Order: sequence, then structure tokens, then C-alpha cells
Amino acid sequence: MYLPAHTAVDDRAQIEEFVRRTGVASLVTVGADGVPDSTTVPVLWEGDRLIAHLARANPQVARVVEGASALAVVRGPDGYITPSWYASKAEHGRVVPTWNYTEVQIRGTVTTYDDADRLLDVVTRLTDHHEIQRDSPWAVTDAPDKYVRTRLKAIVGVELVITDVHAKAKVSRDKPEADQESVLAAMPDGPMRAAQLSGGLA
Repeated sequence: MYLPAHTAVDDRAQIEEFVRRTGVASLVTVGADGVPDSTTVPVLWEGDRLIAHLARANPQVARVVEGASALAVVRGPDGYITPSWYASKAEHGRVVPTWNYTEVQIRGTVTTYDDADRLLDVVTRLTDHHEIQRDSPWAVTDAPDKYVRTRLKAIVGVELVITDVHAKAKVSRDKPEADQESVLAAMPDGPMRAAQLSGGLA
């Protein structure tokens, strides 16, 4: 990840909360032939591990090199920044468009597994994590056990033992204060504006 100092986020608690709240990542692995594969998967960050699962029918599963390095990319809000928003456009005109975004990249060694009890535990924890905000959360136990066990046969567990984490908030912090303020004034309400306001992950 290209990480100029003004974009780097070093607060580990903020990074982990961002990943927890976002809850989904692009999992990138590289086959033995050097060709990368990517799938969007729900994730849990637990200690030094990132936990997910893939459909067994997904060709990426057969191409995973056990113990190899893999990358999970967790994306936050993003948006186009037009030069027309900068106060300095009227002053000197030396402005260009850009794209602002927030993102966390997690690298680690990847392993897969298909033990049914372990998969059930992972699926249950992932479901609980994503259902917790609902007024009437759905639980894995709401479905018939036989049906759940059949569905577990269709997935493969994936685990990354985390080796390094990089987080980036590209939110105009390299611009003059007047340009930062004019971008905020012009930007519509929403997640990207919240990131601009906080100056960090959102």
C-alpha cells in the first residue's frame, strides 16, 4: 500500500473497529502459477487471525497455496473530489481531481479447513456478528440442524494468521486548510463526508 505520512492511520483500536464495523473484505490469494484470485467474503478479526469462508465450488479454493501469503482488503467510503470544490481553484487554478477513500490492508499466511464442527462455529460467530444490530436477530439455530449441516458441506473455512496491517485515510489532509474546508462544505452528507470530518477511518 502506498502510504504517505498524512494518510497513515496507526491507531490499532481504530483499525480493528473499522474492520469489525465494515465486516467484509476482498480476500486475495495467489495460486502456484502466480495468478491472483479474489473473492469478497464476510470476516471476523479475532486476535492475530482473520476468519472467513469460501464456497467450496469457488475455483479460488483449489488454487490456495496453504501457508502462502494472502491479502485481505477492507474498504471504507470513497468518493470523487472535483477540483471545483477547492477554494484554491479561484485563487490560482493549480488543482486537479482526486479520489478520496479509507482502506485497511491485512496480510497474513493463509490456511483452509473443512472440519464441520469448526465451520459451524465460524458460521455461527459470523452470523451473530452481523445480526446483532437487528431488532430480531436471526440465528443459525433457527434453521433445521440437518439443513445447516448440509450447507456446511458447501463451504471451506479460511484463516489468515496476520503478519502486518496497514490502514489509510486519504481525506485531503495534504491540502491547505481552506481547501479542506471547501471540500467539506461542498461534499454531500454521507460516509465519505464523515471520514473527511474525522480525518481517519470511517
